Amino acid sequence: MSPFSVPIVYKHNDFIVINKPAGIGVHREGNAPGIIELVQAQHRFNKLWLVHRLDKVTSGLLILALNSHAAAQLSALFSEKAIQKYYFALSDKKPKKKQGSIVGDMEKSRNGLFKLTHSKQNPAITQFFSKGVSGLRLFVLKPATGKTHQLRVAMKSLGSPILGDTAYTGSPSDRAYLHAYALSFVYQNESMTISTMPQTGEHFLDQAQTALYSEYLTPNTLPWPQKGSTQKP
Repeated sequence: MSPFSVPIVYKHNDFIVINKPAGIGVHREGNAPGIIELVQAQHRFNKLWLVHRLDKVTSGLLILALNSHAAAQLSALFSEKAIQKYYFALSDKKPKKKQGSIVGDMEKSRNGLFKLTHSKQNPAITQFFSKGVSGLRLFVLKPATGKTHQLRVAMKSLGSPILGDTAYTGSPSDRAYLHAYALSFVYQNESMTISTMPQTGEHFLDQAQTALYSEYLTPNTLPWPQKGSTQKP
């Protein structure tokens, strides 16, 4: 897939779900168009509404509303935490524990980055599983909150920074190995789970890795670790 090709994974009368490539921001940066501009141009939409975000380095599912009413409804679902997001991540570092929850407040660090603290006044909460394969470890992540850089900070706090996420001490690679692979929610009384597998990244596309993805295609049915099982930074 070209880094500038943005496939539509799911179409609804009120919204589309795209597979955002890694390396494209949601907003324009200088001469580089943001994801909405790209999708409008490629798929000939007059206007799209952004209702949530993915980091520039992250690939995967992003919902774009097709009208203002749907944008308001979807934004409300996100603010009520009624839309659950699931991610794949890879690391080449052994985690402090293989599954559980990562809970802690996030504070601004330097250079626009964040850090996890021991306090829990308004904590970021992330549940996760992990499994070793091909010399790496695949993490399946379920953020219960939606804070900026939450998963990248959580992985660093585990001692397993995301492969390719050099901003958070990850080992250099061909991309940052974080992919939003599934969304689960109810919209206008219709229950839906939408998923898409990574399309780029030599390690994401490794045969041993791709063989594991089918285990997690219905993530809302998995036995997720309890949120109270905390991992300190």
